[in-house]
Amino acid sequence: MAIEKVGVVGCGLMGAGIAQVCAGAGFSTVVREVTPGALDKGLKSIDKESGATGGKGNHHGSSAKRNSRAAERHHESLRT
Repeated sequence: MAIEKVGVVGCGLMGAGIAQVCAGAGFSTVVREVTPGALDKGLKSIDKESGATGGKGNHHGSSAKRNSRAAERHHESLRT
């Protein structure tokens, strides 16, 4: 059974790290967070770390950023 999609509950330090690694590995990744502030902080952390690793020859940085933006849009749809 192959992994097709990864769900991460919480976007704190650990959740953001797990989401970043999974997204960077090419998995479709969804992050669920209770508070918008915690989600924003976690997504900023993912963007920062993805940019840092992406600039060092790691080709997964842009994938993690793209997936983190998808998580942000998903959260926005939950608020409405």
